[in-house]
Amino acid sequence: MSLSLTEWEESELFEKALSQLFIEETPLHEAINYSLLNGGKRLRPRLCFEAIKALGFDVSLGLPVACALEMVHTYSLIHDDLPCMDDDDLRRGKASCHKVYGEALAVLAGDALLTKAFEVIAVSPVNNFYDLKRYLLELSYASGSTQLIQGQVFDIIAENNPNITIDQLKAIHAGKTGALIKASLRLGGMVAEANLQELEALTEYGEHLGLAFQIRDDILDATQTTANLGKTAGKDKQACKATYVSLLGLEQATVELNKLIDEACITITKLTVEPPLNLQNLAQSLKV
Repeated sequence: MSLSLTEWEESELFEKALSQLFIEETPLHEAINYSLLNGGKRLRPRLCFEAIKALGFDVSLGLPVACALEMVHTYSLIHDDLPCMDDDDLRRGKASCHKVYGEALAVLAGDALLTKAFEVIAVSPVNNFYDLKRYLLELSYASGSTQLIQGQVFDIIAENNPNITIDQLKAIHAGKTGALIKASLRLGGMVAEANLQELEALTEYGEHLGLAFQIRDDILDATQTTANLGKTAGKDKQACKATYVSLLGLEQATVELNKLIDEACITITKLTVEPPLNLQNLAQSLKV
């Protein structure tokens, strides 16, 4: 049975749940909440919720999973900003975690977020279709050494390498950004008792959307200001990173972005009898 909430009400429900995860008054928990509760798009939780709603279920069933996804994402951002990684002083319009609390606490805050994510997902409500083992496997695979982390490693290796191919770049994006986006949709589907066909539709949509999201990020990094982005603009070019813009040029990168978004919108129509307009509109909003 579906509980109809406005997007604002869903956001309020999610933010309240997120704010109750780290309530201890310690320097570590202060650093954690500084990054975790510092706004952001909340794209991954929203995708999880939209998948649940598209299948006719109550979004509140997915709150633990959505919180776990956002914690993994936030951990990855904290570590990504570190001097040994992308070395960025800004995140979401504010000083990065390590600039405020120091590198040691930033590393540990990320570690704590990743660990807590699995604690939270381990107590999620389950159904007769998917047990906790499936939830845990999905999140651990997406955030592990062959997906998110490996994507980050390949991204570092690709710096100052003029021989990176477009297929290699796709593999970087699929791991570093796409894996958790795809997992958000799949986990939402699992919460909503998705059958095999429905889960496949969510997976395909997530693969298209994940790559599109990173291409869009490449384009914005090359065309927007720091004030608009909330993080340092032009960092990719300064670091000699391989991006869709550097490999294909701005015009062709935009063509690829819009093509992926259109493919995502077609794919997700396989999900239900009625086209899931929220997921289609969400994809269309990424066009530039």
